[in-house]
Amino acid sequence: MALLTLLIFISLAAGGAGVYLLLTPSRTGRRLKTLSEPLARPAWEATLAQVCTPFAQLSTPSGNWDQSALRLRFIAAGFRRDDARLIYFGAKTLLPLLFAGAAWLLLRSVFHPEGSSLLLWVTGAALAGCYLPNLVLGLCLRRRTRQIFDSFPDAADLMLVCVEAGLGLDAALGKITDEIRFSSAALAEELQLTRLEMRAGGTREKSLHNLALRTGLEEVGIFATMLTQSDKFGTSLGDSLRVFSEDLRTKRQLRAEELAAKVPTKMLIPLVLFIFPSILMVIIGPTAIVIIRTMLPALGGQ
Repeated sequence: MALLTLLIFISLAAGGAGVYLLLTPSRTGRRLKTLSEPLARPAWEATLAQVCTPFAQLSTPSGNWDQSALRLRFIAAGFRRDDARLIYFGAKTLLPLLFAGAAWLLLRSVFHPEGSSLLLWVTGAALAGCYLPNLVLGLCLRRRTRQIFDSFPDAADLMLVCVEAGLGLDAALGKITDEIRFSSAALAEELQLTRLEMRAGGTREKSLHNLALRTGLEEVGIFATMLTQSDKFGTSLGDSLRVFSEDLRTKRQLRAEELAAKVPTKMLIPLVLFIFPSILMVIIGPTAIVIIRTMLPALGGQ
C-alpha cells in the first residue's frame, strides 16, 4: 500500500513538472522571441482602434495633443502609437454607457430597486466605466516605471564598465541596449531610442533630456544631467558614474526594505479575516462540541 502511494505521488509530481516545463518557455526561447519581432502589433489592436475611433471624438479634449501632460503619461506607459489615444478616449465614451446599461439590466432583473436607488447604482456604474481607462493607464505606467527603475542600476554599472574599458557614450549605449533587453525590454527600448536620436543628428543634451521626459523618472533625469555636465565641463565620466550607480543601488535597496516592511501590515487583513477564524475553529471547535454535548443534557434534565 505504501509503495502504491509512493508511485502515485511520483507520477503526479512528474506530470505536474512536465506540464510546468511545457507551458513555461525556456530562457533561450524567451531570448529568441525577443529577438524575432518585438514590435509586432496584434491584430486585435487595429480592430479595437477602428471600433473606438468614431466614439473618441465625443470625449477628446481640445488643445495641442503634442504638448499635453496626458501624452507624456502615454509615452511613459509605453503607448506610443497614434491610435492609443483614440482607444483611450473611445473607451471613456463607450464604457460608461455599457456599464450603466449592464447595471440597469442586472438591477431590474434581479434586485428590482426603484426610484433614486436605481438611479444611484446606474450613475455609480457609469462613473466606474468613465474612470476605468484612467486606472488601467495608471497601472501600466506604474508597472513600466518600476521595471525601468529596478533595471537602471544594472545599466549604470554596465555603462561604468564600458566607459572604463574605453568605449564612447554612443558605443556604451549600444552595448547596454544589447545586454539589458533580456531583463528589461522597456529600458532597452528607451536607450535604443536615445541612441537613434543621437545618430540622427540630435544633440546629446537634447537626446538625454528626451530620455528623462519619456521615462518620467527622477533618477533618469539626474543621469541625463550628469552626462550632460560631464560632457560640457570635461569632468571624469567614470567617477561620476561610479558615484551615481552606488547611489542607485542604495535607493533600490531602501525601496526593497520599505516594501518588505509593509508586508506585515498587508498580511494583517487576510490573517484576521481568513487565518484566525480557521485557527479558532480548529482549536475551540472540538472543545465546544464536548461542552455542548455535556451541558445540554444536564440543562435539559434540570
